[in-house]
Amino acid sequence: MDAAARKRRAPARQGARRSAQQSVELPTLALVFLVYGGWLGVTLAYSHWPLWIAAPLGAALITLHSSLQHEILHGHPTRWRRLNRLIGIVPLSLWLPYERYRQTHLVHHVDERLTDPLDDPESYYWAPEQWQHLNSPQQFLVRLQTTLGGRILIGPFWSAWRFWRSEWIGISRNQGRLRRIWLEHLIWCVPVVFWVTFVCRMPIWIYVLTMIVPGIAMLLIRSFGEHRARPGARERTAIVEGSWILGPLFLFNNLHSVHHAEPTMAWYEYNRRYRAHRDEFLRENGGLVYHSYFDVARRYLFRPHDAPAHPTGRIPREKRV
Repeated sequence: MDAAARKRRAPARQGARRSAQQSVELPTLALVFLVYGGWLGVTLAYSHWPLWIAAPLGAALITLHSSLQHEILHGHPTRWRRLNRLIGIVPLSLWLPYERYRQTHLVHHVDERLTDPLDDPESYYWAPEQWQHLNSPQQFLVRLQTTLGGRILIGPFWSAWRFWRSEWIGISRNQGRLRRIWLEHLIWCVPVVFWVTFVCRMPIWIYVLTMIVPGIAMLLIRSFGEHRARPGARERTAIVEGSWILGPLFLFNNLHSVHHAEPTMAWYEYNRRYRAHRDEFLRENGGLVYHSYFDVARRYLFRPHDAPAHPTGRIPREKRV
């Protein structure tokens, strides 16, 4: 790491420690009330508002809730982990248990293994043996998702299917605490489903297809260009600048290199840190930057972002002396 990077990260670490010493981060706490209050209000308005108004708002709130869960698993908004977990565990999107998201995402933050098909749970690359096990239709669907258009249209269903299939295998083998995690998740799903179906009088299939699926699709726009297989670990994480529409929904995680450099930094600090040290960030990530998500769409809406197979099969492991 060069001197400039060390100089930049020193205050970042100090800022993270200051955040950790705070009992409550007020901006994030305000966001918690906005997300849950907004979701309750929009779903309750289902019977009174046209679906073309309620559905996009609901999808945006589910996207924002997922971004909030991401903040929570990184130690926000309080210094009490159990309280943070209680805030984030409500499954508005139904399909993903918070605890499994926390576990897999923290593994993803082992930057030396980023994009590895087997070691990085959030990698979209495939190892040779994985690719060979896919049949022709599956390979076609995977290739289609290397374009942004394909990722948005197919990705929500494909991602859920792959995740549930993997989880079911683990549950059947009683791996780890999967049975307990999923039982807890299903219990928390009950009040969400009850509210949507019995209080708001919204058919669950409408909630899933018009709010949950579009919400997942928006998150896949963010993750589509976040990482790319490159030799250096820091070069594998991208930055999307100028995103003042989707950026707030992602809690500015579009500045993804900032997040991977300082995972405990609060979302409202990203823009200031990036503006102050933009040149260093771009030098570290090899210039892997997009001007906006419109730029990402212009390049990759119908063209592949990358090949499905990892260029080296696996990320080589560093030899330890």
